[in-house]
Amino acid sequence: MSPEHYDTTLLLAEFQRRRDGMIHAMDGGLWLHRHVWKGHAMAHLVSTDRERLLAYGAVVGLGAERLQFKPLKDPRTSERRAAWHWDLVGRFLPPRGVTTPGGW
Repeated sequence: MSPEHYDTTLLLAEFQRRRDGMIHAMDGGLWLHRHVWKGHAMAHLVSTDRERLLAYGAVVGLGAERLQFKPLKDPRTSERRAAWHWDLVGRFLPPRGVTTPGGW
């Protein structure tokens, strides 16, 4: 798929500072938060926009039943807000620097 056909609402964003990523997710963006769990590389793809996360999942082949609900605290207000995330591991974990679904 050529770049002009990508749905730009599904672009992933990574941030050096966790707070910046949380704010992006609270504003409905897709925040890719990488980490290591039990020695394995993984990431959470986080957003308050459930439909956007589901659309991303449909593009890369994640079943909707794998989407996880977890309220998160907005760092700007300290209020808990509804948020969801995908656990991305293995073939679902995009390489560093890739921001387009299906672009890896």
